[in-house]
Amino acid sequence: MGPALFSLAGVVLGAGGSLFGQYLVSRVSARQLDVQESAAHRAELKGAVLKFVALASKVEKRASTHPEGRGTEADAALGRLVDDLWLAQAEIDLAARSEPLRGAAYRYASRLAEVAGGETADTSVLRGPQVQFMDAAYGDMWPGRRRGGDARPSG
Repeated sequence: MGPALFSLAGVVLGAGGSLFGQYLVSRVSARQLDVQESAAHRAELKGAVLKFVALASKVEKRASTHPEGRGTEADAALGRLVDDLWLAQAEIDLAARSEPLRGAAYRYASRLAEVAGGETADTSVLRGPQVQFMDAAYGDMWPGRRRGGDARPSG
């Protein structure tokens, strides 16, 4: 009877160890999947943010050097840039995980469109929405981490 109990105990311990090992492997696999998904999200969002920022810069530059006359070729080019900016904003809207980034991108694009349309001549009104947008983009790509000097984890 003793050897049978030892055999049974060995089977139970072996099965338990095997199940525990599978549990650990599945946790590690799930964590690796989360890391890969986060990296893919950051890459996609980074591309959308860089595209948006490049267009925003072009719109701001063109709007600040824009001639006063309407209906000119420069107006048409600025209008196309604003259209492209709104498409880039929509791309961020689709790629973003957070509502703060969606809202900040919309507010920044809206303010840029106002400047491009001549509703506001002072481009300094763009600084606040621009900073909010960049902060929100950083927050969406690296949740829980602050922009700036303390962005790296300690340790």
